[in-house]
Amino acid sequence: MYGKTKLSKRQIKEDKFTAFMLTAKDQFFRYWQYLVIGLVAVVLIVIGVVYYFNSQQAKEREAADKFSRAMMDYRSGNSQLAILGFNQIMQDYSGNRVAEDAAFLLGNINYETRNYPEAIRYYQMYLSKFLDNKLNRAATQAGIASSLENQGNYREAAEKFIAACDEYPNGPLNGDYYFSAMRDYLEVGEVDKARAHLDIIKDKFKGTELAKRAVRLFSEKS
Repeated sequence: MYGKTKLSKRQIKEDKFTAFMLTAKDQFFRYWQYLVIGLVAVVLIVIGVVYYFNSQQAKEREAADKFSRAMMDYRSGNSQLAILGFNQIMQDYSGNRVAEDAAFLLGNINYETRNYPEAIRYYQMYLSKFLDNKLNRAATQAGIASSLENQGNYREAAEKFIAACDEYPNGPLNGDYYFSAMRDYLEVGEVDKARAHLDIIKDKFKGTELAKRAVRLFSEKS
């Protein structure tokens, strides 16, 4: 009797285990598709992330290489080739830092070759797209001002030189920008505005050679 009772308990345990295994097996076969799909999704995400970073690095290397070649053309005096190269960079790598530098240099190259309307166009493009570099933005405003000045638009040029100062208050070139604005106002006979900028120069750059030149120029032109 004792043996039968013990055997029955063991049999019950075995039956329960067998039932559990059958249930687990049934559940696995019922949901294995979802498990596999989930695993595949994780693998694809990992592969995608790795591919993205690798492709970004490859793209940055490619952009840097093309920028270097355009810079070599620029420094060698091949302005037209440099313009083509920098334009291509702006088209192909618009979200990359090299596109920002390319836009700035395209303004400079066209200014140096006296193609002032194109210089202004690229400078304005730079200002509309790239907002972070205060020094470059100030220089870009000054580039527009100088382009206007060379076309005889002195009043507009003066306003752009002031805009250059506004882009980067206390910037390293603000003295020259204030001086240029004063000079352009004198060119169109707006003496009061010229005097206002002379006062700024005398206040901010007191005792410097720049202040002396400003006083001398105002005396000669006013």
